[in-house]
Amino acid sequence: MATPQITESTVTVQGQTLFYRQAEPAQAVPKLTVLLLHGIRFSSETWLQVGTLATLAQNGYRAVAIDLPGLGRSKDAVAPAPVGQPAPAAFLKAVSEALCLGPAVVISPSLSGMYSLPFLLEHSQLFKAYVPVAPICTEKFTAEQYAQIKTPTLIVYGDQDVELGQTSLNNLRHLPEHQVLMLQGAGHPCYLDKPNEWHRGLLAFLQQLK
Repeated sequence: MATPQITESTVTVQGQTLFYRQAEPAQAVPKLTVLLLHGIRFSSETWLQVGTLATLAQNGYRAVAIDLPGLGRSKDAVAPAPVGQPAPAAFLKAVSEALCLGPAVVISPSLSGMYSLPFLLEHSQLFKAYVPVAPICTEKFTAEQYAQIKTPTLIVYGDQDVELGQTSLNNLRHLPEHQVLMLQGAGHPCYLDKPNEWHRGLLAFLQQLK
């Protein structure tokens, strides 16, 4: 299997410079684009180290991982909202447009829920699917709001993540088109604790998408 090429670059979003990494299949035209967000102690480098960028590209997907404003190598950019408050949906919409993502699968752990949830609720047409991994801010929206969203969703959490894992699962269950991937023995950054199970569950979910 040809090794996917992983590149680093920057993109201007709403007048600010954001760093990103991208992995693409070596030969084929990508089946889908996957946008990877990250938690507060992490960055796009996390997805490089755990192998998710390479795994996605090897399986035929374009994978784009950004460093969120104020974090990682985007630390000079100013976040559009305080940590823990829902950010304007226009931010990820601008990211999507700047990176020419089209309808994408959005993987959103922890802190990044403040960006992905408003984006999902206002621009679900820009989502091919949603993969929330114990995100924050799920309690900021109502069951009725979630019930309107028809986006295929894979709710991911570690069974040792007793706070955000359970809270996010209980709230996101109101998304009608959801499946659940519980990683046994895993904590809050469950994809780091159980990378093989994470990749297996993610790829199985992506293969179901029409």
